[in-house]
Amino acid sequence: MVELLFVACMAGSVPECRERSMVFTDISPAMCLMGAQPELARWVNSHPNQTIQSWKCRSVSFAERDT
Repeated sequence: MVELLFVACMAGSVPECRERSMVFTDISPAMCLMGAQPELARWVNSHPNQTIQSWKCRSVSFAERDT
């Protein structure tokens, strides 16, 4: 399982940021890195008042995800 972990902030208001994530079960971490920017662009298009400050891909286990 791979998680695309990113920090989204309200446009024009950097202190109002939240950590968000998307979890994928059918890709590798390398595939996540290659596909992250288009995926984040789709997310921003559906959340027009938000900006992405940072992002990373990481492997996670089911045990980590449930906590």
